[in-house]
Amino acid sequence: MVKVWGRINSINVQKVMWAIAELGVPCERIDAGRQFGVVDTVEYRRLNPNGLVPTIEDGDLVLWESNAIVRYLYAKYGPPESPAQRAVADKWMDWTSNRVQPPLRPLFWGYVRTPPEQRDQAALEAARVQAIEVLRIADTVLAGQAYLAGGQLTLGDIPLGCFVNRWYHLPIERPRLAGIEAWYERLQARPGYREHVMVPLS
Repeated sequence: MVKVWGRINSINVQKVMWAIAELGVPCERIDAGRQFGVVDTVEYRRLNPNGLVPTIEDGDLVLWESNAIVRYLYAKYGPPESPAQRAVADKWMDWTSNRVQPPLRPLFWGYVRTPPEQRDQAALEAARVQAIEVLRIADTVLAGQAYLAGGQLTLGDIPLGCFVNRWYHLPIERPRLAGIEAWYERLQARPGYREHVMVPLS
């Protein structure tokens, strides 16, 4: 059984829990981080010296960094795939971290965790515009296929799926992105996505 340390409203924990649900891996999740504490204890720092979530234990393996964990889970518990198939999925994971996270993170922090009177509206608007430009890249791909790497959901969909759920729950103006919207509807039909990603933002 895989042990997962982390609170469910962490986007990085959501990635891991959704992957576990998709793969049908038995797991135990332990609340940790923010209001739950735990991450600053000596015991936890032995597992993850960063003091962040998630961390997993799978037998003798201790692993942190959410994308690394998702890759590990798919490598161990997922269906067989060719190097080319894996590379395409990996590409979308890295793209989400490098291109989508930079504008989406300040939007989330600005609107969800910052009081209105303390918000930098100019910075938030710049992030919104940047996010739209980047999401159009995925939208173009998803206009022609069901998932980012082709006809089936892969680990490549998991990071962006978590960020897009936040995107559609932020109090901002959004353009019509038909490819992403159809993909988001497909994700919402998946039980693991509904349970582990579609949770309150705060």
